[in-house]
Amino acid sequence: MLEIIASVVIVLGAMVFVTGALALLKFPDAYTHVSAVGTAGGIGLVLIVGGVLLHEFTGMNAVLAVLIIAAQLLTSAVGSMALARSSYLAGSPLRRVYFNELEDDTRARRD
Repeated sequence: MLEIIASVVIVLGAMVFVTGALALLKFPDAYTHVSAVGTAGGIGLVLIVGGVLLHEFTGMNAVLAVLIIAAQLLTSAVGSMALARSSYLAGSPLRRVYFNELEDDTRARRD
């Protein structure tokens, strides 16, 4: 029974990655692309690693899974924000923006 649950969790993680890939085709600009990939990467990897841990549970695998998940969740957000910031500084156009917090910061850098 536990192997079936583990397989379902792994397939759900894979479906999150597929959804993130489809979002790359649907979303209009670089910022939403970065958001989709960052979110899908974080959630998808946690589900897949959790499913593999359920499938082959040992103490060492639990420690490795916790380290993998912690590293992914700590670095994914920082990496996504760095990619979005570099897209902005490179001049990638914004779509449907109501408030731009970065506008004043980049204007100060150009002066």
